[in-house]
Amino acid sequence: MVQILNKKEKTLKKPVKILLIATGTFLIGVSIVGIFIPVLPTTPFLLLSAALYARSSKRFYNWLINNRILGRYIKNYREGKGIPVKAKITAISILWITIGYSAIFAIEILWVRILLVIIAIGVTVHIVRIKPKVENNTDISD
Repeated sequence: MVQILNKKEKTLKKPVKILLIATGTFLIGVSIVGIFIPVLPTTPFLLLSAALYARSSKRFYNWLINNRILGRYIKNYREGKGIPVKAKITAISILWITIGYSAIFAIEILWVRILLVIIAIGVTVHIVRIKPKVENNTDISD
């Protein structure tokens, strides 16, 4: 991403800063929806939001990184911790239930049904390939 800098202040111009914050906030909204809709990824949108906030606002960046719920996605990704097996099973189950329902009852166009199944297979493979997170039962902060 190109950073537009004032020569004297070495900071982003206000319209660019506002645009980055607004875009980051929008992407957080998309990522929250992704928590509940299996085919919409959560972590990539949060990572992009964090990058936009890091370039535009320390306050927003710190809020996101330290957020009790959303911050975990970013921290786990950055630290390569993986996904708990229970979360993998839940995500894959919800994915196939929603895709199955959509493909059987909601969608009548054959190529869209096929596309949904291909997306579900791709997401399933991706989730399975992520290393399982080792649960630490002594940590009461989770």
